[in-house]
Amino acid sequence: MTISDSQKNTELLVAGVDLGGTAVNTTLLDSAGTFLISNLCEHPARSLEGPAICLQQIVDGLQKAVAEAGRTHEEIAAIGLDTPGPATADGVLSSRGSTNFVHSDWAGFDIRGGLEKKLGVPVHYLNDGNAAAVWGHTTIFGNQPNKTSVSAIIGTGLGGGIIHKGTVVAGSRGFGGELGHVLIPTESITAMLPELAGVKAPCNCGRDGCLESLCSLTAIRKNLLPHYLQRYSDHPLASLDPAKAAVQVRGLAASGDDMCQEIFRVQARALGLFFDQMINVFDPDTLIIGGGAIETEEAFQKWFINEVRQGMPSQREEQLSIAIEIMPNGDTAGARGAAIEAQRALLPKQ
Repeated sequence: MTISDSQKNTELLVAGVDLGGTAVNTTLLDSAGTFLISNLCEHPARSLEGPAICLQQIVDGLQKAVAEAGRTHEEIAAIGLDTPGPATADGVLSSRGSTNFVHSDWAGFDIRGGLEKKLGVPVHYLNDGNAAAVWGHTTIFGNQPNKTSVSAIIGTGLGGGIIHKGTVVAGSRGFGGELGHVLIPTESITAMLPELAGVKAPCNCGRDGCLESLCSLTAIRKNLLPHYLQRYSDHPLASLDPAKAAVQVRGLAASGDDMCQEIFRVQARALGLFFDQMINVFDPDTLIIGGGAIETEEAFQKWFINEVRQGMPSQREEQLSIAIEIMPNGDTAGARGAAIEAQRALLPKQ
C-alpha cells in the first residue's frame, strides 16, 4: 500500500502505535519531526480477546490520539506499529503464540496486514524493542549518519535493539535484536558476586542463563528473589505473593534496601557482561538502557550505570569512553520509535 496522490501535496502525519498486552499507546508525528502528543496516550488493548477486538481497540486509541492533538483521521498518511514478539519482520506473529497474545486466533496472525486492511493506511512493523531503540538512538544522535547504538530495554522480559550506522538490525526473519536471549557467562557473575553461587536461571525460552533470566522483572520474580530470600528470610517481601513482591524490588533498591540492591546489582553485572559482548561485535558509539527497571530517580540510575560498568571486563583503553545513556522518555519510546521508522520507510522525501 502506498501514499495516495491526494496526500502528496499536504502535510503528512504519521501515527506511532505501541501495542502491549494490556494497553495501546499512540502518538502522532508531523512532517517537521514534531510529536503532537507530549505524554502517554493510552487505551486498553484487550489483547486477551483476540485480534478482532484488539484491532478495533487500536483504531479507537488512534481516534483518541487524533482528538487530543486537534487533528483529523484523514491527515494520517502512515502508521508505525510495534508489538512484543516473537514475530517476523513483516509482523506475522509466531504460530506458537506469544506471552502477550495468548488467544488462539493470534497464532500466525498477520497483525501488520490486518491493521493496514482495517484502516486503509500503509503500516510499517517493528518489534517493540527495536522501536524503542530507534527512539533512543534518534534522540541522542538525531539524523547523524554512521552512528551505532545498542539498547537494552528492561521490563517484564528484556527487549532491545541495535541501530547500526542508522539502520535497524532486524535480521533476515525479524529476530534481530532479540538481546534478552543472548547467553551470559554466569560463572563470571558468580566470580564477581559469590553470594549468587547456586542460583538457578531458567529462561522462558527453555534455555538457562539468557540475559533475560537474570535481568528482567521475570528474573526477579522467578530466579533472583527466591534465591536471595533464602539469605534474607525475615525480609518484609518474604510474606508477599512473588509477583507482588517482585514489583516492589526496584523502589526498595532505590531507597537503599540491602537485599533489593543486591538483586539489582546482579542485573547490572549481567548487563555489563552483555554490553562487553556487544562492544566487541559492533564497537557502538553508545549503549542505552531503558525500561521500567530504571525509570526512577537520577541517583539510582547513576548507581545502576556504575554497577553495569563494574560488570564489564577490562577493555582496551579506547573502549572505555563509550557512553552509557538512560533511554529518554521511556514510556513513550516504542510509539515514537515506530512513528519515526514508519516516516523514514513509507513517506516520500519532502
